[in-house]
Amino acid sequence: MLKVKGLCSGYGNIPVLRDVDLNISEGEVVLIGGENGAGKTTLLQTIAGFVEPTSGSVVFNGVDIAGEAPDKISRLGLRLILDGHRVFPNISVYDNLRLGAAAHKKSSEDFNASVKEVFDMFPILSDKQKDFARDLSGGQQQMLALGQAFVAKPKLLLCDEPSLGLAQALLPPILDFLKQWSTKGPAIVIVEQHIHIAEPYADRYLIMERGELKNNK
Repeated sequence: MLKVKGLCSGYGNIPVLRDVDLNISEGEVVLIGGENGAGKTTLLQTIAGFVEPTSGSVVFNGVDIAGEAPDKISRLGLRLILDGHRVFPNISVYDNLRLGAAAHKKSSEDFNASVKEVFDMFPILSDKQKDFARDLSGGQQQMLALGQAFVAKPKLLLCDEPSLGLAQALLPPILDFLKQWSTKGPAIVIVEQHIHIAEPYADRYLIMERGELKNNK
């Protein structure tokens, strides 16, 4: 599904990624760990089009997307959830979910079925579906961000630090949601610091060190 070869990128004259190779298959959950500043977030942002690569290729479902705009990459079925629970704060939970599906032209039937799945997994979102997103807790906002991505039905989800700002006890339900989602076909890449919690939910665990990806099998 995803083939990254010799990928290099950075910010201005500061290189971050160095010849990264990464292959992701359909339905796979891949965990990427490493110290802060190792390049994990830069890798996800480069794949998703938010950081310009300086060399290398990123092939997604047979299409080289390296250097393409994020909105074009998203329409192809690749979705990035940034850290920090970034939802639309001034609209309701339900309307956040509607916006998640709007750009991908989902039918009302598909959307309603997807929303039901989100609410079944995260009942608190159903209880608060008329509330403004800004009034949710950090954990609830992360659930909503995942729900937004889910209703869009991407083929590949890149999830950056789902535990950021959350109590560790809130991470397993989120990881369980992602693992169950992967059984429906999409591949999921998770960048996470709490490796001891996240590793049981992953098929593979890779390490980013100084812009290089290790243990890539």
